Amino acid sequence: MKVFIALLIMGILTQNFVLAKFLGICPFLGVSKKLNTAVGMSVAVIFVMCLATAVCYPINTLLEKNDLSYLQTIVFILVIAALVQLVEIVLRKYIPSLYKALGIYLPLITTNCAVLGVVVLNVDNVATFAESYAVNYGFAHAMVNSLAAGLGFLLAMVLFAGVRSRLEAADIPKSLQGLPITLIAASIVSVSFLGFGGLVEGFGLLTAI
Repeated sequence: MKVFIALLIMGILTQNFVLAKFLGICPFLGVSKKLNTAVGMSVAVIFVMCLATAVCYPINTLLEKNDLSYLQTIVFILVIAALVQLVEIVLRKYIPSLYKALGIYLPLITTNCAVLGVVVLNVDNVATFAESYAVNYGFAHAMVNSLAAGLGFLLAMVLFAGVRSRLEAADIPKSLQGLPITLIAASIVSVSFLGFGGLVEGFGLLTAI
């Protein structure tokens, strides 16, 4: 249980995919203007991350057994693309307002490096992680890590949506308005997450996934 707690802390805080690993920056900057769209995008990303890991993990095992590991990235992208299409269909039918609000950023989940990154890192690192810490439930680790990465993405999106709402009411110099102040605010939020670095020291898992 302590291992899973450590994975959650790392995925959400100390190794946040957006603020620490700088993956998924495109939707982070593009869909974080409003809280409802930020949450909607994050929930879609969490769903795709977890389901993609659940599907790709056994597929990768088959690829390795048949000496087809070189097809890993292509297969993973195809799986993620299929899952994103499923999310699109569901949102278009049941939540059309959110579907319209997300716009082009919804299909861009297919090429969101955070989604592909968590799947690849799970496959490549979980086995090593399990061996290093003498545990045998690699698939469970992969799923928890995917959930943690998705929740970390949600946290980053919600926090930055709040920051951007404050920026709209602030008196910003004309030369910094728009993208410049957005990037400055994003960098400050990223730096603030460095303060969580010591949370996992007690778990002895600083070199984990």
